[in-house]
Amino acid sequence: MSRTLRAQHDSFPLSQPFRISRGVKTQAEVVTVELEQGGVVGRGEGVPYARYGESIESALAAIDDVRDAIEGGADRAQLLDLLGAGAARNAVDCALWDLEARLGGRSVAAKIGAPEPGRLVSALTIGIDTPMAMAVAASKIADAPLIKVKVDATIPDAQIRAVRNAAPNAKLIVDPNESWDQQLVRAMQSVLVVLRVDLLEQPVPAEADEWLENFSPDVPICADESVHVAADLDTVARRYQVVNVKLDKSGGLTEALALAEAARARGLGLMTGCMVSSSLSIAPALHVARMSDFVDLDGPIWLMEDRPGGVRDEAGWLWPPQQGFWGTI
Repeated sequence: MSRTLRAQHDSFPLSQPFRISRGVKTQAEVVTVELEQGGVVGRGEGVPYARYGESIESALAAIDDVRDAIEGGADRAQLLDLLGAGAARNAVDCALWDLEARLGGRSVAAKIGAPEPGRLVSALTIGIDTPMAMAVAASKIADAPLIKVKVDATIPDAQIRAVRNAAPNAKLIVDPNESWDQQLVRAMQSVLVVLRVDLLEQPVPAEADEWLENFSPDVPICADESVHVAADLDTVARRYQVVNVKLDKSGGLTEALALAEAARARGLGLMTGCMVSSSLSIAPALHVARMSDFVDLDGPIWLMEDRPGGVRDEAGWLWPPQQGFWGTI
């Protein structure tokens, strides 16, 4: 039976600006894919990221390039050869997973032999601001089990200290988003230890991380921009202790699961992350989150209004979407 593919640009205003080292975001710009077959619809979402040379326009064009193959019945394995890793493939891959589940009457969790997603700890994020403002923000979520602190290279020690003082019991992830250099990473080691930081995420540019092969950090370092797919692990495993699996980087749940399993086989720690997105991006990522040491899936929490039936946060505990939202029947 033939399929119909629909792809469109959707925009979700944020409830407040999201500030990281490379800029400020006020809206989540996503690509939504729907695959219809026999009256049944599967959905997927991708978030194109300029850091990787992507845009809404380029993602939609890439999806259009494979339209005939997908509508003609290409499966997820064939999709890996049709599209490279990235947001476009993610949207199509996740739509295929959802469609398969609905057509076959078996949930995605059942298909991969895993429990259905349940409540889990997911980081709440403090965006870059003055130390005082970050302390105020942290005090409002001080009871959350896990907090991510966005910093740059200006006053990261003061910013992290402000959050730690306001949230003394939370686990902390510090994320400079590639804004540090080798000298700052080395200088910050004692600060990270004193402030009880649990994870340092991608402190230096992915193109300048070779020196990490000869560096023994006092706090584990997580690869984000440096790792996209399982093939990257030959290099990444020599430089990092943890890898951040994001479906928009891997190009869908299919490759994300392969990356997570390969990372575990190498003894690496796992983190599941996301872009600022709707819950349609988060529902598939929950199947990687169940394997992870750290989970950072608060993308929809920043939205003024999410897709109906999506995930919900309760003080740093993330509840899965409602039954039937994605990947369930």
